[in-house]
Formats: sequence, structure tokens, C-alpha cells
Amino acid sequence: MGIMVTNSVCWARFERATLGCYSLAALAWMFRHAKVPWELLLQMSVQVLLKRYGITAGVVVVDDSDKRRAKVSRRLAHVHKLKDKTSGGFVMGQCLGVSAVGYGHCDHPVGFAFYCPDPARSAWAKQNQVLKRQGVPKRQRPPQPPRRPAYPSKAELALKLLAQFGRSQPMVNVKCVLADALYATAQFMDAVAALFGGVQVISQLRHNQKVRFRNRTLSVSHYFAGHPGVPHALPIRGGDTLTASVGSARLHVCAHGQKRFVIALKYEGETEYRYLLATDLTWRTQDILQAATLRWLIEVFFQDWKAYEGWGTLTKQRGEEGSSRSLILSLLVDHCLLHPHQLAQLEHKQPMSTVGSLISRIRVDSLVALIRDLLATDHPEQRLAQLADTLAQQFALVPSKKHMIGRDLGQLDPTPSLKYKAAA
Repeated sequence: MGIMVTNSVCWARFERATLGCYSLAALAWMFRHAKVPWELLLQMSVQVLLKRYGITAGVVVVDDSDKRRAKVSRRLAHVHKLKDKTSGGFVMGQCLGVSAVGYGHCDHPVGFAFYCPDPARSAWAKQNQVLKRQGVPKRQRPPQPPRRPAYPSKAELALKLLAQFGRSQPMVNVKCVLADALYATAQFMDAVAALFGGVQVISQLRHNQKVRFRNRTLSVSHYFAGHPGVPHALPIRGGDTLTASVGSARLHVCAHGQKRFVIALKYEGETEYRYLLATDLTWRTQDILQAATLRWLIEVFFQDWKAYEGWGTLTKQRGEEGSSRSLILSLLVDHCLLHPHQLAQLEHKQPMSTVGSLISRIRVDSLVALIRDLLATDHPEQRLAQLADTLAQQFALVPSKKHMIGRDLGQLDPTPSLKYKAAA
């Protein structure tokens, strides 16, 4: 409730929001020392949601997101240099992979893992780039160090999350697994398909990926240049229909060493094709395209999560435990949005409300509850005066360092005795 009201994971804000009923020290102690099974908390919450919504089948989406941090963040776990997509430069931050399950009427996060690159491999990559610019041949450059188990790759973390979900929620029939181009490797896609009993895995292919067709090896973009797509009406997540140019073929992908279902997709108004990759060759092109549109749901979750569920601001808990536990609390907010209006919409099979509107409604309900309790007391005027005093203490005015009243700022004028210095 504190995260919903303050949109942060900050004990000082929680103390002010509760008007001193919960102290900063008590909240911090509970966060660090309470006997809470943090590693099982999110899994149990997912089970409650599955039972409450009556979900027996779904689509699993795997993706990663970045959390920007300060330049100097020595006490925060998993902070490393990240590529800034907006400026093209580099920033310090945390990278975490999240798996979410999309159902017929809602989607929720079901697992997370922090990613941190191997410092030894990062140092090798930096040195290797310098040597390449100097023209040093590859055989004379140091070999890449092997990956250490303490620093798994993003694909390995994603497989771990999917395996954990399969063990903890065996009652869910996974229809397909969606991932972006980062996870479009043969090892990852085959492992995921085997993990859920041959389920369909859909990812994205690079335009220069090599495929083999009639004993010819060519790039996937070159192949579809000779086999252009045809106009196709594509429903987006079961809603609005857009016109897209679609071409498909079952091609042997050289990097995967086997035949895959490859689809070229270009929406109306776009100039370049994007290429989808699927493992199960028995699916129709229409079904793969409609399933691939569901991957956008996790982007909506990321936006709502960072904007309304506390992870966007003041998540500064230190160490490994601080980062993981604050992240669990933030993810559980998404599970807690079972407002009575939301439940009524669900029971009547109507569109559910957005996260932003639900958070606003919960804040209004909290304010109304406070006013109702105030009016229900025997002496509301006395209670209001006590409340005003508490608010004045919790929101005390802080002196500003911007104003220089009462400070000695020096002379700030020329000194007459030094006029000869200027002449010299």
C-alpha cells in the first residue's frame, strides 16, 4: 500500500504517508531481518492469481529491461555499464530479465533475474577492440576467456526463469514462448521447446542471417527480396486489424543447423521488413503472426511498472538482498491490483482497467477512508487538530541552501590599494 500511495520503495516516504504510524527504522528492520520467505513470495502470489483468474493456459514472454543508476553506485548490486538507447552513449545501471505470462484477459510478471556481465570478458572485449583497431591479426590476439558460472548470460538466466515457472506452476498449459532477437539462438530455442514438451518458440531473425534454399546459401533479406510478401489483414492482439505485407517459408537456417519457419513482416507505412523465426513447422502463418503480437504486452508492463509501481524512483536499497527484495515488493504491486471494480469487470468478462487509473482510484479510496474515519469519531474537531499537528511534524519545512541570507560572501568589489597591480 505504501508503494501504491507514494510510487516509490522509500521508508521515509512510507513514514510520512502513514502520518508516523510506521517508523522508518521499523520498516527498514522488517525489510532486512523479518522471517519472510522472499524467494517463494512471488511464486506463491502467482499461484493465487492463477487460481483467482481461473487460468489454465497462457503465453510466456521473456524480455529484459534496464534501470538507470547514478554514475557512482558502489553499494547497489549488479550495477554495470549499459548502452543508452536514446543517446547512443553509455550509462551506469542495472539490467534485469523478466518473464511474464499473458492470459486471455490479463498479464502479470512471474519471475525475474538480475544480469551482470563477467568483468574478465568485458576487459577482454575492450582490449580486443583496441588490438583490432591496431591491425593485430586474430591469431595473435588473446583468446576470449571462458564464461564463469557466477556470471551467466541473459539466455541462461531466461532458461532458468522458464524452468522455475514450469516447476512451480505445472498446471499452466504454455501455448508458446515469445522472445526478442537476443534469444534467437538454436541452443536457447531448442532448450525452451524441450522444456515445455515441444512448445512453439517465436523469436526474431536478423536481416543478414544466412538461410539455404535449393542448395543456395543467401541472406534472409535476399531471399524475401525475390519472394515479396502479399497484403494480409492481421488482427493485433485480437483487436484492431492492420494491413501488413507478409511472406513466409520453411527454410534451413544455417546458424541453427535445421529448418525453421521464417516469416517476413512489414506493416503498412514501414519501409523495411522484420523477420520472425518459429520452431514448430506445423503452425500456420496466421497463428504465428497473431501470437507474435502478444510480445508487445511485456513492453506495456514495463511502462506501467516503472511509472506507477515504485520501481522508477527511490529504489536505493543496498546489496544483493536490497535489490532483489525491493524488486519483489514492486512486482507484487502488479499482483495486488484486484480492485473491486476490476473484479467486477473480470466476472462480467468486460475490459479491465489500466494500472494508472487503478492506482489513482486506490489513492482516492484511501483519502475517503481517512475522512470517513475522521467524521466517525466522537470529537472530529479534536481529531482534526491532532491530524493537523501530525501533518505539520511529518511535512516540516526544511531550510534551503539556495538562499544566502546571513552568510559572509566576501567583498565582491575591487580593492583600491591594488589599483597599481592592474596598471603594471
